[in-house]
Amino acid sequence: MNLSLEYLIKEPKIKKESNPLLLLLHGYGSNEADLFSFASELPEEYYIISARAPYDLQYGSYAWYAINFDADENKFSDHEQAKVSRDLIGTFIDELIENYPIDAKKITLIGFSQGAILSYGVALSEPQKIKNVIGLSGYVSQPILKEGFEQNDFSNLGIFASHGTVDQVIPIEWARKSDAFLTQVGIAHTYKEYPIGHGISPQVFFDFKNWLQAHS
Repeated sequence: MNLSLEYLIKEPKIKKESNPLLLLLHGYGSNEADLFSFASELPEEYYIISARAPYDLQYGSYAWYAINFDADENKFSDHEQAKVSRDLIGTFIDELIENYPIDAKKITLIGFSQGAILSYGVALSEPQKIKNVIGLSGYVSQPILKEGFEQNDFSNLGIFASHGTVDQVIPIEWARKSDAFLTQVGIAHTYKEYPIGHGISPQVFFDFKNWLQAHS
């Protein structure tokens, strides 16, 4: 099968006519093996697919979009590349549904850092495709959302967002702004902060797994 993105897959233990999907989206400079390392700890009824971002940074590192620095060392994101990746993930989901017995109404995105930013980008732009988002150490980047996204129906979308209070990569303030933004656009969500840096602690994992079971 030649799909739009490279990926790793763990098939469900119990196969039904169609099974739900957990699509894992890694962070900047990582690869599909990263989040896939905890696939065995995730619920067994899901197809678990970990996608590789399209931009190659060499030595097994990939990105969903470039992060550049200007002369004053200010970071800025390539929003046009991010939009291309957003649409690529949407296409990849369609391809997975065509090629595997996946329940199109039960698709959850689990993204870390840049993968979380893309998860929000896909879900807010095309909420009809996504049931749940688990956004870990990320934020909602409004410039990468589809124009007119505010008109979308978010009534079936659920979001679990987590962030470390001492995150040195993505400031906690950005996550708090996203929490307020999700409330403002009327998306049902759970937002939690943890006394950690830029990462996924056992407590974060435990909490999002419980949330997922309640929202499956």
